[in-house]
Amino acid sequence: MTFPKPLAGIRVVDLGRTFAAPFCTQMLADLGAEVIKLERKTRGDEMRHYGPPFIRDATGADLPLSSYFIGANRGKKSVEVDLSKPGAQQIVRDLAAISHVMVENFKVGDLARYGLDYAAIRKGAPDIIYCSITGFGQTGPYASRPGTDSVFQAMSGMMSITGEPNQPPTKIGLIISDLITGLYAANAIQAAIRVREQGGPGQHIDMALLDVAVATMSHRAIDYLMTGEIPQRLGTSASGSAPAQTFACKDGMINIQASAEDKYRIFCGVLDRPDLVADPRFQTRADRFIHVAELEREITRTLADWKLTDLYETLVAANIICSPIYTVDQCFADPQVVSRGLAQTAVNSAGAVMPMIANPIRFSETPIQDVAPPPRLGESSDEVLRGLLGYSDGTMAALRAEGAI
Repeated sequence: MTFPKPLAGIRVVDLGRTFAAPFCTQMLADLGAEVIKLERKTRGDEMRHYGPPFIRDATGADLPLSSYFIGANRGKKSVEVDLSKPGAQQIVRDLAAISHVMVENFKVGDLARYGLDYAAIRKGAPDIIYCSITGFGQTGPYASRPGTDSVFQAMSGMMSITGEPNQPPTKIGLIISDLITGLYAANAIQAAIRVREQGGPGQHIDMALLDVAVATMSHRAIDYLMTGEIPQRLGTSASGSAPAQTFACKDGMINIQASAEDKYRIFCGVLDRPDLVADPRFQTRADRFIHVAELEREITRTLADWKLTDLYETLVAANIICSPIYTVDQCFADPQVVSRGLAQTAVNSAGAVMPMIANPIRFSETPIQDVAPPPRLGESSDEVLRGLLGYSDGTMAALRAEGAI
């Protein structure tokens, strides 16, 4: 028996731009929701142009399909609108009236000038679940400020704990605040859908990238709240554990996690270093963390004689958790990654082949599969406006004359 996808029958109006909101709605689309992405007329979502690299057409010309856009917009329908025009504003209201969810990430107050804020939308769609994603949230002294992932990594303390102890703070190498905000928002929306299914009301969801970045600090922030001590940069080391970090060997780098008492003894046996087990400085996990610099020197000195492949295979055979430090190409060549099908391709309506990363959720009965590639700008305008909203030829002509579509 074939079951529908988890969110089949849910319709989402997507006014998201850049990354956090589109990543949220991409997750909903993966789970089966119908996501209608309303994009700025002519240019579309700015992330389409955030490159290089770009997907190229058959002639080798760049298309407005950047890696950023591809990473957050699969499985959606695209409609071009000019929200400054009353006709386009009415399109949003008409869609909201027949939809379950609306997601936007305009600056606080921006949509109110178009009559598209939560208070206005709920008049025509009282049960709508309306999710606003902003940098600092709808309230507080910074609510009106713009922000980017780098700002939120900086303000949350994330940068202060990232990097080597003797080097300046550094940024995590991807837009982590946007990615995790998108996941939190998708989770919140599904919870709100459940509330409504149980007879509850629609509601407004206020998501802030700064809030999410602080929440992502998790146990490192709790360390401070418990002790009053400011967490420090540890490089690749793990807080409270050793050895649990990256080491250099003869021809590469490897991350080794051998801090548990039994694993540490096995690890020292592999290295033929029983002295590191007997050394009073390294008796317990806590002892080893206190003396992590001394332990690192001893291990590094020994590993300098090992080739990476030999070390990795020996440690895996000994059931020690470890991995070489891969570059991205090495990641996608790894047999485990290949076997899980994480690298995928799809062909869009213009015949352009696009690489995609598979959704990592693996349902046994309702698998995420046959996901459409990111849309061309406005490719679903007629389908949505004529087919879904039932607009007549006259209405469509009037919208075009106004410049709304």
